[in-house]
Parts: sequence; C-alpha cells; structure tokens
Amino acid sequence: MHDADIDADIRDKNGGLPRLLEIMRRLRDPETGCPWDVEQTFATIAPYTIEEAYEVADAIDRGDMQDLEAELGDLLLQTVYQTQIGAEAGLFDFHSVASRIGTKMVDRHPHVFGTESNAKSAEQQTRDWEAQKAAERARRGETRVLDGVAMGLPGMTRAVKLQKRMARVGFDWSDVNDVMAKVVEEAGELAEVKGSADPNRIEDEFGDLMFVMANLARHLGVDPETAIRRTNAKVTRRFNAIEDRLAATGARPEDKSLEELDALWDAVKAEERD
Repeated sequence: MHDADIDADIRDKNGGLPRLLEIMRRLRDPETGCPWDVEQTFATIAPYTIEEAYEVADAIDRGDMQDLEAELGDLLLQTVYQTQIGAEAGLFDFHSVASRIGTKMVDRHPHVFGTESNAKSAEQQTRDWEAQKAAERARRGETRVLDGVAMGLPGMTRAVKLQKRMARVGFDWSDVNDVMAKVVEEAGELAEVKGSADPNRIEDEFGDLMFVMANLARHLGVDPETAIRRTNAKVTRRFNAIEDRLAATGARPEDKSLEELDALWDAVKAEERD
C-alpha cells in the first residue's frame, strides 16, 4: 500500500479499528513517529491505562453517555498502545490478544457456546467461572489460594479479592455483625497507637482497619471503590455549594471559622435531603 493510501485510510473517520491500529503504528514509527510515543514502554503507559479505566467508571457514575463514549475510546487506545509495543518486541499483537480473550470467553461459557445447559442461576454460573479460573491458575503453577491476585490493583479492590479467595476455603466470618465488631476492635487498636513515635505502627494499624472495612463492604454487598468515589463526589458537590454561597456574599472558605463552615455544610446537606 502506498503512503498516500495509508494517509487516506488514517483520515477516514469511518475507518474503525484498522484506522486506530494504523495510527498507533505510525505514532510509534522510530523515524517518522512522535518522539514522546516512541519513547514509551509497557511500564510508562501502565499508569495511563489505570487512569483511563477510572475515567470510564467516573463517566458511568455521572450518567454522561457522551463522555462515556469518549472515555471508552481512551481506554481502547491503551490496549492498542500496549499491543503495538508488544508487536514491536515480537511478543504479541492486537489480533493475538483479541483471539486469546475470545477463546477464553468461549471456554468459560460452555452454557452459551458449548453443550452445557444455560438453565443455571447467576450464582451457579459465578461458581463455575471461579472453578475455571482456578483450573487456569493451576495450569500456570499458581497453586496457593492467593496466587494470581494482581499486585497492581487498587488497594481496596485487591483486599476484597484476597478476602473472596480466603472465603472460598472457609476463612471468613459468617455474620456481618462479627465483621462490624472487628471494625470496632481495629479502630481501637489504631486509637492506641495514634500518638506513637513509630509511624510504621500507625500505618500498620491503619492498614488493618482499611482491610477489615473492605471486608465489611464485601459482606454488605458494597464495592468499596465505588462507595468512596460516590462519597468523594458528594463531598465535592457539597463543598462547591458552600463556596458558591460564600462567593455570593463576597467571602471565601478561609474567611470563615470551622463552626461557620460546619453550619453551611449542614444547611447544604439538609437541602439535598428535601
């Protein structure tokens, strides 16, 4: 294909995935590509991949479907980026990655693509899925209960995954009240060390409290990352409302006492509930 033909394909807004793959190939060209893109590696791009996944979740939380479309494109670009790097190193490419996940989805859904009955509950399908994943881990030599839980996951998400694995072998509370009692216990231990001169002790106890809070979220059927994002959004919304009220009088938050800010916070909170 001549360069003119390639350029025409790149400028074709309806070119879809082939167009995007060619754009990335051109961006990574050592001689004619973008210097910044050429310098990137798996490791340097990974943080952007994580960031884009969160931005997808944020668009969903806000119910902004136009923004979701854009953010899904940004997330897809991360896959295209990493697979282009893989292709240059002779490791894999976009098509092999797509083929592998396609095969995995077929293998993990015998009730859809195979001979098994699809008359299963969602709970049974989840158990079957987990059994298949366990078999895959065993084939990779990951024989311990906690093997294969990705280190790069957000802390609370990884905590929940670790807890789910342990729960499958019986290491779990059966009553949510026991978990809540453990929260109180861990909070007490943190209170005992809060004045310690050893920051490691404080960090350890704080980590223990966060871990049991993740466990409580799991028992309550709450995703802790979703919950904290929701609270962050709520706090942002309410504090913005406080700033707006103060600005209307020519004031700023730093001009007010904590008691005055608390009163404004309570007023905004009450209005949201009306």
